[in-house]
Amino acid sequence: MNTSMRRYLSTPEPPALGPGPRANVQPATELNRGLDTTFKEFGLSGRRGELIRAIILLWHDHLDAAHSIVQDIETIDGSYLHAILHRREPDYGNARYWFRRVGQHPCHGEMARRIAALLKAKGEGELERRLIPGGEWDAYAFVDVCEASAKAPDATRSGLLREIQRMEFELLLDHLSAT
Repeated sequence: MNTSMRRYLSTPEPPALGPGPRANVQPATELNRGLDTTFKEFGLSGRRGELIRAIILLWHDHLDAAHSIVQDIETIDGSYLHAILHRREPDYGNARYWFRRVGQHPCHGEMARRIAALLKAKGEGELERRLIPGGEWDAYAFVDVCEASAKAPDATRSGLLREIQRMEFELLLDHLSAT
């Protein structure tokens, strides 16, 4: 099912760190129609399906639609997605609140590994130490880095942070699609 869901994240560029909108994203009505068909094909329903719907809507910059879904799902996965959504709004304080509710998420280990490899390859040792202290993904630090980037925009840094955010979306989607 992961491949079927990942196709919804196929856009020319990953989401902005902020709310968007950006070009080349699908309208919510098209996404919902396609997701309804995919969910029916895989027998997917309930909270897991709604969280998958919300992450895909959020990827395509439909923040309000995604928020109306995640605000009522108070699981670790719902809180994680809720935190990402608020980070993108941007409402950094609210994002930190939701990340506190998450604590350690099952995606964090793989996220730390993938992001460490990316940052090593880019020669970003300082950012790696900040985001992955002791080899553990620090979601709060990522909120801080995104907030600092919004205050002092730098195209290169922003592109790197968007790549990290893309990994975060993909790992959460894979997690939701597999459970």
